[in-house]
Amino acid sequence: MADGVLPAQTIRAMIADGTIAADPEVRPEQVQPASLDLRLGSVAYRVRASFLAGHGRKVADRIAEFEMHRVDLTQGAVLEKGCVYVVPLMERLALPADVAAVANAKSSTGRLDLLTRTITDGGVEFDRIPAGYAGPLYAEICPRSFSVLVRPGMRLNQLRLRRGDAMLDDAALAALHTRDPLVDGAPLISGGLGFSVDLRPRTGDLVGYRAKPHTGVIDLDRIGAYDPAEFWEEVRSAQGRIILDPGAFYILVSCEAVTIPPDYAAEMAPYLAMVGEFRVHYAGFFDPGFGHRAAGGSGSRGVLEVRCHEAPFVLEHGQVVGRLVYERMTERPDTLYGAGIASNYQGQGLKLSKHFKL
Repeated sequence: MADGVLPAQTIRAMIADGTIAADPEVRPEQVQPASLDLRLGSVAYRVRASFLAGHGRKVADRIAEFEMHRVDLTQGAVLEKGCVYVVPLMERLALPADVAAVANAKSSTGRLDLLTRTITDGGVEFDRIPAGYAGPLYAEICPRSFSVLVRPGMRLNQLRLRRGDAMLDDAALAALHTRDPLVDGAPLISGGLGFSVDLRPRTGDLVGYRAKPHTGVIDLDRIGAYDPAEFWEEVRSAQGRIILDPGAFYILVSCEAVTIPPDYAAEMAPYLAMVGEFRVHYAGFFDPGFGHRAAGGSGSRGVLEVRCHEAPFVLEHGQVVGRLVYERMTERPDTLYGAGIASNYQGQGLKLSKHFKL
């Protein structure tokens, strides 16, 4: 079989044959064009610190080492800002020897600064699941800007399955752009497709949002319910630059409007530069059809989730802060992002998560 990212129809077949199993069973709406949404179970373990299971060890045993208390999620419960929780997921895997997986936070999760990573038995990396893995899945959750109300079945992270290595090198990426333009201008191709930050909007001077330090709880089931002003400060600039404050979390947007052709998927990665003073966090996965005309799009800009570290840092308009790595699909998915499925961010610009009023 071909190398590449597995599409929706293959994921459904893996659910049908028990490669992907769950209790309760996987629901159709969890299957995305090139990924599977994962669901929270009914209990969260408050732990002293983040951890990995390590070779030959089980997550359940490590939870017993680090557990402070457990939280019943059945009726809904608040995960407190600044605390670390481990939640068993409803899904489990029995992967073939030639299929590996990678996990990432969903878009809305990342935009709330809700650090969510997948861990596994025997795991030595976050969000990386080796080929042939058989066992349970867990979500490590650390709310960093806002406390959140969660319930069983909520989908905070997602799983992408792949066979072999299908990442496009720079030459292949440039050739793809020639055939099917990936950005609305000249592409910056170096270890992927470069993303730069837009601090000179076409209209007005609103360039982003900064999370307020003391806010109420966000119920993750409530869509379009919250006044942004209660949780975010507007960031404005007339000079094309802003100063990032240490420890603060920002929502910004890319200059580039990108597309993901139907036969490809993409993943955001940090820009490989010796910057050091800030990091751009990405929700991660871009599904086939994102921003593409085949799914009714005309390019969608990337939302950037930025956190500054030790010292204030001047961020300039057009500064490259990330890169989009493209991979081949094993075959075209039978559904595309933004075409016939609920897609909150098709055609997006600067946009907060779906929980906030427009």
